[in-house]
Amino acid sequence: MAATVTSVGPPRYDGFTTMPLGGRWRPGSSGKVATDSDPWSGGTLTEIPLAGTDDLDDAFAAAERAQPAWAAQPPAARADVMRAAASVLAARRTEVIDWLIHETGAPVAAAGLEWNLARETMLAAASLPHQVTGRIVPSDLPGRQTRVCRVPAGVIAVISPASFPMLLSSRATAAALAAGNAVVLKPSSDSPVTGGLLLAKIFREAGLPARLLSVAVGSGPEISEAITGHPVPRVISFAGSAATGRVLARGAVGKRLVGQPGTEGSFVVLEDADLARAADAAVFGSFAGQDQICMITRRITVHRRVYSEFTERLLTLAGCLRAGDPAAADTDIGPVGNARRLTAIRDAVERARAEGARQVLGGEPDGPARLLLPPHVLLARDNVASTREEIAGPVITIVRARDERDALRIANETGYGRSSAVFTRDIERGARVALALNATMTHVNDAPVNGDATDDRRAMGDFTAEHWISVPLRAGP
Repeated sequence: MAATVTSVGPPRYDGFTTMPLGGRWRPGSSGKVATDSDPWSGGTLTEIPLAGTDDLDDAFAAAERAQPAWAAQPPAARADVMRAAASVLAARRTEVIDWLIHETGAPVAAAGLEWNLARETMLAAASLPHQVTGRIVPSDLPGRQTRVCRVPAGVIAVISPASFPMLLSSRATAAALAAGNAVVLKPSSDSPVTGGLLLAKIFREAGLPARLLSVAVGSGPEISEAITGHPVPRVISFAGSAATGRVLARGAVGKRLVGQPGTEGSFVVLEDADLARAADAAVFGSFAGQDQICMITRRITVHRRVYSEFTERLLTLAGCLRAGDPAAADTDIGPVGNARRLTAIRDAVERARAEGARQVLGGEPDGPARLLLPPHVLLARDNVASTREEIAGPVITIVRARDERDALRIANETGYGRSSAVFTRDIERGARVALALNATMTHVNDAPVNGDATDDRRAMGDFTAEHWISVPLRAGP
């Protein structure tokens, strides 16, 4: 894999034909081999013998044995590993960005942003070990006291998506490890290196004991089902589509399922909005990362009074975006991840058109691997394929709303979104409308992809458990 930027730094990692399973880097034993390809050039990056269920057993068994000693380490020791991982990321900036460009098709700017967010995640995780605190609560039993101790959950399974793979894998993995847990990570088969193997090498270089982090690169449904049904992990952390989250929930009986499932967000433009600002945020929020981010905008609902002007402004901005080689500094949109995803995107667009949508911007696939899709904009009523379904590609649909109430109805028909946005000059009105949207988080006058509803307290709740201990106030005879 050719680097896009040259710089002096540590020797590049190799060995991406194997994976860390139970403390040892080795091939998977399923008998199947996956080819990891560059979505721009079509060239092979690596070939990986995939993990099977026996490999998962080894990984979970090793994690279960190693976790108690890691949990017993002083908080400062675990924090030191997180800070060291951030330093490794900093030293390997060029290498990490190159992998993100070549494996995911992310343009240079998007890859650089993801590298920086992953580094900040490691630094934030360094503060978590000292936040695992308990409390004392009164007891109804005379002469006794109840101490609520917060302890690591044990072994955590992390299932991460193809979108922003390094960030979303590192966010859950770093927090879980910092809290004293062991982790078995299953990255997307579309991004096995940036979503898992690269992260494992970074943590190993940072001094993390080997058996605490295994990476199982395997067939998505097969490995995911084996993880949810496995007796060892107590918590399953997941980021991805709402549909996949529902499948995992059915299999994770008796386990805690945490993370960030949800549909792509809604974007509402009211009649008093600053249209220049709204159009700029919509283009950024719709086409950042080739529209493969879980907080992306795919449906824009616009009040009828400003519908025409807003649409004209958005089309002018979107028409200036450059789709091309993700390694080029001036590229705004790179290729979609693979041919399967491209087929699904184009199928959804065709069905939307058959249902009455009008395409006002688009084009045919281009690039060496024919996976480069230019930005697509559709104008439609609210019930077409491109508004009902999650489309992991550069496609948005603009829908006209009669009034505020109608805009909320249209926006909430997408289901429960990860992030959303409301544009209005009246901030209090924006806050009121935001509360009526079905979303984890809503931005008033900003793009849905700016910021996230994840904080340290939530991470501690996700990856720890409470142990209530009743003790006498005085020592007995």
